[in-house]
Amino acid sequence: MSALQKPLHSGFSAASTSGEVIKGIDLTGKIAIVTGGYSGLGLETVRTLRSAGATVIVPARDRDKAAAALRGLDGVELEVMDLARPASIDAFAAKFIDGRRPLHILVNCAGIMACPLERDERGYESQFSTNHLGHFQLTARLWPALRRAGGARVVSVSSWGHRFSPVVFDDPNFEHREYDRWQGYGQSKTANILFALALDGHGVAHGVRAFSLHPGGILDTGLGKHLSQGELREAGVIDDAGKPILDPAKNLKTVEQGAATIVWCAASPQLNGMGGLYCENSDIAPLASEGRAGGWNTGDATRLTLNGVLPYAVDPASAERLWHLSERLLGFTFTAD
Repeated sequence: MSALQKPLHSGFSAASTSGEVIKGIDLTGKIAIVTGGYSGLGLETVRTLRSAGATVIVPARDRDKAAAALRGLDGVELEVMDLARPASIDAFAAKFIDGRRPLHILVNCAGIMACPLERDERGYESQFSTNHLGHFQLTARLWPALRRAGGARVVSVSSWGHRFSPVVFDDPNFEHREYDRWQGYGQSKTANILFALALDGHGVAHGVRAFSLHPGGILDTGLGKHLSQGELREAGVIDDAGKPILDPAKNLKTVEQGAATIVWCAASPQLNGMGGLYCENSDIAPLASEGRAGGWNTGDATRLTLNGVLPYAVDPASAERLWHLSERLLGFTFTAD
C-alpha cells in the first residue's frame, strides 16, 4: 500500500481553499453526512458541499449549538448523535437507513484532542472511543446506504499527529500503561488512517472508496481547547498577542484552507478509481522518511511542518488487525464484503 502513496501533482497547494477545490464539481442529487459539521472544519465542509448542490445531514451532540451554527444554510438537515454513546449512533443510523436514501459521501470529521484521561460508558479511553470507535460503528451502521449509492466515498479526518503513536493493540485504552494525552491522540489518528485503508479494501467491490487526510494546523476549530496559551505560543502557532499565525507553507492554515483537503477527498474526480490513500494539501501524501515525533514538542515547531504518512499507518496487516480489534471492542461484526 505504501507504494501507492505518491502525489498526483493535483494543481492545488497548501494555500488552496475549499471553494477552489470544489469549483466545477456538481453534487446535485448527492447526499452527504458530515460529523462535527457544526463547527470548524466540519462546518466549512458542510458549507462547501452544500454550495455544490449536495444535501447534507449533520449529526450533533448539542442540537441547539448546531442549529445556531447552521442557521441560514438551506439544504442542511440536523439530527442528534453522540459519538461516545453507542445507542445514540445506532439510533441516528437506523433513522437514516429507514429512509431508504443512498449515502454518497460520509465525512468522519468530529474529534477531540489531547484531553485529560476520560473514559466512555464502557470504560474506553475517550480519544480512541470518539475519534475511531464511534466512526467505525457509524460507518458500519450506514453501510447499506453507502452500498446503495452505487459509488460512495468515506473520508476520515486524521492528522499529522498520527506520528505521536501507532495503535497499541495490546492496550488501546491505557489500562496497563500510563496515560499520555498525546499518545492517546496519536493512536486515534493512526487508527483513522488504518480504518480508511481497511474500509477501502472491503468496499472497493461495492463502489465504496475511502480516504484519510491531514487538514493542516488550524487553530480556529476548538480542537486545541485543552492546550494552554503557553503551549500554543511555544509551538509557534500563535504570536505573542495570542493571535493565530497563518502560513500554509508551515501547515498553519485558515479553516477554508484546512477544509480543502477534506472536500478534495470527498468529491474530486482526480481520485476516481483510487482509494485507501492518505492525503494532505489537496493531493496524495508521500510516504514519510522521518521517524515518529513521539509527542507534542513545544521546543521544536518545525516538527509540525513534516509532511507524509508513516509506514505503520498504511500497513495492511495493521489495518485488518485494527478492524478485528474494533469489532471485538464494539461487540459486533462489520461485514462489509
